[in-house]
Amino acid sequence: MTDGRMRRVFVEMFVEEWRMHSRLFRGSHFALFPAFVALLTAGMAWLLVVTGTEPETVFAGLHALALVFGLHTGSIGFVGRDALQNLLGDVTLLVFTARTLPLSQHRLLGIFVVKDVVYYALLFLLPMTFGTVLVTLETEGVSGLISTGETALVLWTTLTATFVLGMGATIAGLGLTRRGASGLAMLALLLAAVAAAAVGGVDVAAYTPYGVFLEPTLSRIGAVVALVFAVFLLGAATFDATAPRPTRTVGPSFRRWWRRIGDPLATKTLLDVHRSAGGFWKVFFSAAVLFGVTVSLVDFAGQVTGVSPSVGVSFGAILGLSGFTTYNWLTQSDDLDSYLVHPVSVPAVFEAKFRAFLLLGPSVGLAFYALALGWRRSQYLDAVVGAVLLVGVACYIFGVTVYLTGLSPNEFLFDTALFAVFGVALMFPLVPILVVGFALAPLSLGSVVALGGGGAVLAIAGVVLYRRSIPRWSRRYRELR
Repeated sequence: MTDGRMRRVFVEMFVEEWRMHSRLFRGSHFALFPAFVALLTAGMAWLLVVTGTEPETVFAGLHALALVFGLHTGSIGFVGRDALQNLLGDVTLLVFTARTLPLSQHRLLGIFVVKDVVYYALLFLLPMTFGTVLVTLETEGVSGLISTGETALVLWTTLTATFVLGMGATIAGLGLTRRGASGLAMLALLLAAVAAAAVGGVDVAAYTPYGVFLEPTLSRIGAVVALVFAVFLLGAATFDATAPRPTRTVGPSFRRWWRRIGDPLATKTLLDVHRSAGGFWKVFFSAAVLFGVTVSLVDFAGQVTGVSPSVGVSFGAILGLSGFTTYNWLTQSDDLDSYLVHPVSVPAVFEAKFRAFLLLGPSVGLAFYALALGWRRSQYLDAVVGAVLLVGVACYIFGVTVYLTGLSPNEFLFDTALFAVFGVALMFPLVPILVVGFALAPLSLGSVVALGGGGAVLAIAGVVLYRRSIPRWSRRYRELR
């Protein structure tokens, strides 16, 4: 960047990102997050290695996380404007200021992407790399220091490239979807081509950054560079961040929804999600990401262990995690202050969120669960216990999230202490369930009964935590006023 204006905008965007996170997640807590990411990654990698997981599987999981992170980061900047406005107030990010700054939209978009890549490569991907290679160093000793350093460098590079690919895919996908039927048709054609290649036996992963990590040949490196370039070229050609939002007209549907739901606050919550950017599709998208991750994990586990994982237990337990993302969407369109003008209490707001969650959360997870059963097939008992686990895990995560964060689940993202407690609360029941589901299939009748009982216990625990959180957060919100 030889242009001084571009360098200045890059620095200001970097500062803007840091200030935004510091304001959202309290500066000192946020500053500790990279250290926590390194420790968490090291702990998970060590646990997987000592339980017999192949290192290739661990590295594949890291690249999958980087891809999902890149997809999500791109969407936050461009389609999460409603959420940012609700959290931060009426703000305009620098990437949307092409009409006031002497820079073109394409240049601002390019600087925004570079800023995000540098910011997250240093803040998250570097700690992830450091934590993972620590396990390798512990295994190989000081003699392997040089090779470990080389592995770390290649890993950080390919994780960053995966993150970049995810961001580019989001931008290109958004650009195409805003081009109407022709854009949607082109997007469907591209996805169909990738799916056809995978089904036809082409090793698609070999031509991704993960393939370069496994075997850094010139042909693979060239293919990845060409892929990233093509994705961003498509995004630059189709995406316009300054495009005005299309005018939306909504009918007076509140009373109609209210008559069906029976709770005016729960009705408002669901209408807020429906009328926000992305509508209910973003809830399905979050569950779809979990579905894709589960498919990959089931395939990998089957290849590594030689045992076909339990479809019901593996998909049910992981899709239950959609309970967190669903509650997150249910709370992003409003906050407690927006209810102060109404004669409603804090417990009534929590009750409304719970009802809305019960209507939306388990049903979305079960929809993808039904898709998994139709695709992979499963025995009757296995399918039933998976459904019980899905609902149980979803309710448990809902209860834990409400208990720890009240109506602000976004605080989990970068608050080190909260995230650590949440992680422990999550792993405590999920790790044994997933070990049974992935490594001990086919399940005995005793295992099925135990897992079904465990799912019911998790659901009860979630509801109990939710009930206990109401007086806790009512007191806290009263003290803050």
